[in-house]
Amino acid sequence: MKRVVVLGLMGQYPLGGMAWQVLHHLIGLRRLGFECFYVEDSGAPPYSPREQAVVGSTRENVRFLRETFRRYDLADAWSYYDSLTRRWFGMRPARVRELFEHADAIVNLCGASRPDREGRHKGCLIYIETDPILEQVKYAQGDAVTRDFLHAHDVHFTYGWNIGEPGCRVPAGDIAWRKTHPPVVVDLWESAPKPRGNWRTIATYHNKGKDVVLGGETYHWSKHPNFARVMDLPSLTKERLEVALSSYSTEVREQFLAQGWKLEDPYRISHGAGVYRRYIQGAKGEFSVEKEDQTRLKVGWFSDRSVCFLGAGRPCVLQDTGFGARVPTGTGLLAWSTAEEAVEALERVARDYTRHAAQALAIAREYFDASVLLPPVLEAAGV
Repeated sequence: MKRVVVLGLMGQYPLGGMAWQVLHHLIGLRRLGFECFYVEDSGAPPYSPREQAVVGSTRENVRFLRETFRRYDLADAWSYYDSLTRRWFGMRPARVRELFEHADAIVNLCGASRPDREGRHKGCLIYIETDPILEQVKYAQGDAVTRDFLHAHDVHFTYGWNIGEPGCRVPAGDIAWRKTHPPVVVDLWESAPKPRGNWRTIATYHNKGKDVVLGGETYHWSKHPNFARVMDLPSLTKERLEVALSSYSTEVREQFLAQGWKLEDPYRISHGAGVYRRYIQGAKGEFSVEKEDQTRLKVGWFSDRSVCFLGAGRPCVLQDTGFGARVPTGTGLLAWSTAEEAVEALERVARDYTRHAAQALAIAREYFDASVLLPPVLEAAGV
């Protein structure tokens, strides 16, 4: 049996969304017949969603990993390095070294770990970039650390489906970027339609630290400029809009509430993989804005949150990032660029909900299921 090791950030950020990003890869690969393991050694300090801050103990993080992997029959297939105590949890260090030495492929999901060529003898190192633009720009600008990091990988994938295509301003450089989107194990999400719930999403209002400048223009790695453009949306439609929102001020909170949005506590609905799934399954669909850099540069990015909504048979009305270059839109999955288009899309779904819900599930199966997206990744690695 071929062996694949997945590297990620699920322990550093113990959240439902991060858990499913990893689980969809591990479970999807196992169903394809691979022996799969998860290893996390990012060297980064642990983050506590409860405290919404970096903390001095990994207790919460390790408990999250242990409970999640046990629930999905992966109790003996994970290891996490605590950089604070210099201690491994889960699989022991000798087992981790053996895995790296003999793995057929190592998937560096979201660039979680710095590549170590000394520790692997044969495995192809695959970089899956889940958040495009910044690395491409830094590479084009000659950033030595970025160049060394990318060149240390054997195969490069990005969720930026349009990078390197005509009309996309993000520089591809001399990296042979292959394209993919986030996978979902659809049958883990399927549920009965519940069209009376709110339109929901999970979002960070204001991200910092990864803005880029292209052609003298600044592109924000954050959703706050796009939220501002649709702040009054609840007053323009009869559809009810809800967001589990983090990283915003009291003033911004009052603005959302005054405009008619329902705000949910993001920790309450993201503190575990199961509660995160139930929150999505209980939605009418997903209405979401996306980060400004992705929407202005039309990179073709798609969210690993949105594939969960689709897998649950929940229609998605998403701000356009150019994903229509690969995935069909108009029924089940609708793209919008203006508030007026968003209103029209929401109301179009409401008029024929059953058809849109069925198509959402069909799109998940045909375009995003792990059985569709993971084989090309491994084939590119020669596995």
